[in-house]
Amino acid sequence: MSTLLHVGNLPISATEEALAAKFGQFGPVVSARISRDPTGRSLRSGFIEMQTAAAARAAIARLNLADFDGRLMSVYVAPATASRIQ
Repeated sequence: MSTLLHVGNLPISATEEALAAKFGQFGPVVSARISRDPTGRSLRSGFIEMQTAAAARAAIARLNLADFDGRLMSVYVAPATASRIQ
């Protein structure tokens, strides 16, 4: 069963591809999405769906408060309601 993670404090330069690659080090990534405003500008947060709970736990352990282009990311399991707003 997949696990949805919320990723906060992303740099403006972050892309969905780079985010998927960073999290892919810890297991298969089902999807990666950066939240954007109506103009397409990054809201500096996003969601990563990891294929397994074990991969999600490993990603949280290694990437929470890790540097991503000069910003310290926050990574945690997204609330159940987050899947409805994706």
